[in-house]
Amino acid sequence: MILETLANLVITTSILLAARNSVHTWWTGIVGCVLFTVLFADAKLYADALLQVFFIATSAYGWWHWSDHPKGERPIASASVSTVVVGGVTAVTVAVSYGWALDRFTDAAVPFADAAVLSLSVVAQVLLMRRCTQTWLFWLAVNTIAVPLFASRGLWITSALYAAYWVNALYGFSRWRRLAVTT
Repeated sequence: MILETLANLVITTSILLAARNSVHTWWTGIVGCVLFTVLFADAKLYADALLQVFFIATSAYGWWHWSDHPKGERPIASASVSTVVVGGVTAVTVAVSYGWALDRFTDAAVPFADAAVLSLSVVAQVLLMRRCTQTWLFWLAVNTIAVPLFASRGLWITSALYAAYWVNALYGFSRWRRLAVTT
C-alpha cells in the first residue's frame, strides 16, 4: 500500500506536468516508473512492469530532448494521419501478439489487457516525446483499459488515479490543441 501510494503520487505529478507542457514531467516520470516497476511485478502485471522500463528509457530521452529548448518548452504539433493510423495498427498487433505470449508462457493475471496497456502506452509515449497532440488520444485509450485492469488486481489507488488521468488526458488534448503550431 505504501509503495502504491508513493508511486502514484510521483507519477501523478509527472502526468500533470506533461499536460502543462513542462520539462519536469520527465525526471518525475523516471522516479515514478522505478516505483511502478516493483509494484506491477509484484501484482503479476508483467507487461506493465516491462513498460515501466521502456518509460524510464524514453523519459531520459524526453528529458534531454525537451531540455534543449528555452524554458524547456518545445512547440506542440499534430502528427500526420498516417502516423496515427500506423501507431494504432501497430499497437493492436503488438497487444494481440504479446497478450498471446503472456497467456501461453507466463502466469500473467490478465495478459491481453495488460499487453494492450503496454502497446498503446508505447505509441502514446512516442507521440508525447515528439510533442504531438494525438498523444492524449492514445492516453485516453490506455486509461480506459487500465482502470478496470488495475481494479481487477486490487490496485485500487492506481485504478482511481487512472480514472483521474483519463480526465487529465482530455485536458491535455484540449490544451495542446490550443498551443499547437499550425503548419
